[in-house]
Amino acid sequence: MSEIRNNTVLSGVQPSGDLHIGNYLGAIKNFVSMQNDYKCFFCIVDLHAITVKQDPKILKKNTLEVAATYIASGIDPKKSIIFNQSSVPAHSELAWIINCVTRMGWLSRMTQFKDKAGKDKENASSGLFIYPNLMAADILIYKATHVPVGNDQKQHLELTRDIAQKFNRDFNCENFFPIPEPIIDKDISRIMSLKDGNQKMSKSDLSEYSRISLLDESDQIIKKIKKAKTADTVMPEKIDDILKLSEVNNLLNIYSGFSGLEKQKLIDQYKGKTFSIFKSDLSDTLVERIKPITSEIKKLMQDKHYLLGILQEGRNKANEVAKKTINDVYDIVGLLRNET
Repeated sequence: MSEIRNNTVLSGVQPSGDLHIGNYLGAIKNFVSMQNDYKCFFCIVDLHAITVKQDPKILKKNTLEVAATYIASGIDPKKSIIFNQSSVPAHSELAWIINCVTRMGWLSRMTQFKDKAGKDKENASSGLFIYPNLMAADILIYKATHVPVGNDQKQHLELTRDIAQKFNRDFNCENFFPIPEPIIDKDISRIMSLKDGNQKMSKSDLSEYSRISLLDESDQIIKKIKKAKTADTVMPEKIDDILKLSEVNNLLNIYSGFSGLEKQKLIDQYKGKTFSIFKSDLSDTLVERIKPITSEIKKLMQDKHYLLGILQEGRNKANEVAKKTINDVYDIVGLLRNET
C-alpha cells in the first residue's frame, strides 16, 4: 500500500453544469476509491471549459458546483487536493512550453477535436485544437504517474506520454517527466443516453429525459427511468442477446454501477421478467444512492465561503508542487526566472 501511495494521480472534471450519472460512474466514483491508494490531485478544469463560449457568472457557479459534487460524493479534502485549474498559473505556463514541443501532426490526429469541431472546424477556437497540450500540462506539472481515463481520453493520454518522452529527450533530462500510466477500470462501462443507447449521455442533448442529473429529485429519477427506452421483449437471459439491445445494456450498466452487483447476476435475476419490474427496482436503487449526494450538494452550495476555502487550500497545496516543477522546467529550457 505504501508503494502505491507514493504514486500520484491527476484527474479533473469540466464545470459544464448539470453533472449527470455518466460523470459520476465514469469518473467521480472512482476518484473516491483512489484517494486511499494514491496522492490525488482532483482539479476542476475551468480553463478547458472556455474552449467554447461560457457565461462568466454561470462558469463560476458551475465551478463551485463541481467542488460541492466532489465532496458530496466522498472525496475528502484532507486526503485529496481539490482546486480549480486556473488558480494555479503553472498549468498555463507549462502548456505554452508544451505547445513548442508538440508537433502539429500529433495534434491533427486527435479525433476528439474532429468530433467536437465537426464540419465547422475553421470556426472552432484554437484553444479547442491545442486542448490536449493543456491536458498534458495538467498531468505533467504534478509529475503524475497515473491518470484515470475513459475511452474518449485514451488518445490524449498517449499524446501526453509522447510529449513527456520528447521533452526528456530534447533537453537531455532523462526521467524528468515520468511517463504516466492509464488507470482503466474494466468494470466501468461508458454510460449512454437513456433515449439512444448508441449516444453518450450528455448535457448537450436537448431532451432532459436522455440523462439523470445528480441534482434530480427522486420523482424526476423515477419518471426518467420509466420513460427510458428498452425493448419490446422481456429481459433476455444471454449476454450476447443483451448486447444487441443497446438501451437495455446501458440500463444494466447503470444498475451494476450503482448497486455494485455484477451485470451477469442482474441478468440472472431479471431474465424472462418484464422491463417494468426491472425499471422499478433500478429506480429504487438510483434514488437510494443518489438522494444523499443530491442533498449534500445542495447543502454545500448554500455555503459558498466553505467551498471557496476548500479551493483556496487546494490551490495552495497544488501551487507548492507546481511551482517547483515549472521552475525546474524554466531552468532546463533555458529561461530566466527571477523569484522574489
